[in-house]
Amino acid sequence: MLNPSFYFNTPWVLLLLPLALLPLVLNRAHNQRYSWVAMLPKDRLSDLIGIVLKALSVLALASIIIGIAGPHSQQQQIERVGVGAQIALVLDRSASMDDPFSGGDVSNGKVGETKSVAASRLITQFINSRQNDMFGMITFSNSAMYVLPLTENKVAVLAAVQATAGNALFQTNIGSGLTSGAGLFDKVPDSGSRALILLSDGGGRIDADTQQKIREWLDRLHIGLYWIVLRQPGGLSIFDTTYVPPEDSALPPQIELNEFFKTLNSPFHAYEADDPKSLAAAIADINQKEKKPIRYHEQIAGKNFTQLFYLLAALMVGFLLLVKYLEVRTWD
Repeated sequence: MLNPSFYFNTPWVLLLLPLALLPLVLNRAHNQRYSWVAMLPKDRLSDLIGIVLKALSVLALASIIIGIAGPHSQQQQIERVGVGAQIALVLDRSASMDDPFSGGDVSNGKVGETKSVAASRLITQFINSRQNDMFGMITFSNSAMYVLPLTENKVAVLAAVQATAGNALFQTNIGSGLTSGAGLFDKVPDSGSRALILLSDGGGRIDADTQQKIREWLDRLHIGLYWIVLRQPGGLSIFDTTYVPPEDSALPPQIELNEFFKTLNSPFHAYEADDPKSLAAAIADINQKEKKPIRYHEQIAGKNFTQLFYLLAALMVGFLLLVKYLEVRTWD
């Protein structure tokens, strides 16, 4: 290593560097063989040319040896300050997500965009608009599926979003999705802004133990919660404060879930969307809210300097030939 950030693929080759001094040794041996050379008058120009030739030869050989050793710098990680968040996407993949939004003309054989397709399209746009974010992903139906850990690799995140359009099941286990989504942040350094986006087309009942786990994890890991409910037009709204369930009946799952979320110690915001336009508006609002200063790490790729040293060697050889040519011309 020449310095702490400079490395070689085959450092043992550097043991050959003393060979670069051969032009000096050979030149000295030549002078000793012909002692009468010392009796000749001093020629300053010839002396200067000799020094230049020796220097160019040494530099050329040294550059070739260093090039063979494979010089390079290592990848570095730099902490920067930007605007963004660490975001976990928790996406409902129950069978009802493949139902279309309203607005299609069934009589003409046309139906509206399905909820899952609209969600995938708009989430892709959301991810592309976020420059400094880390994203992770969980999908759920009857149980949670771990898709992607928190990562800065946008290509992997976008591929994961496209891959979520798999076969769906009929149950909606939101509790499992939420606990798995919160778990993505565990043991990951806090950037300063964290959010979990839950996107589902309905609610689900969560048992008391799971509720407590969700409450503790969101609080301990400093995670804000956004819930986007894809509601059928005319369906029951989670914001309907006038709804009274029938006697001896529990609250509908979506209202019960919203009431639980409102008791969390963590920041919480809910949205309802009954078409792609209102879904886009909800995602746009989250996009505006999650623009806080964060610390993030940028990977700086290492550089390979092999070609640079080979080029330097070629230049030295070129200068060497040029000086020799000029030396011959002066003799003429």
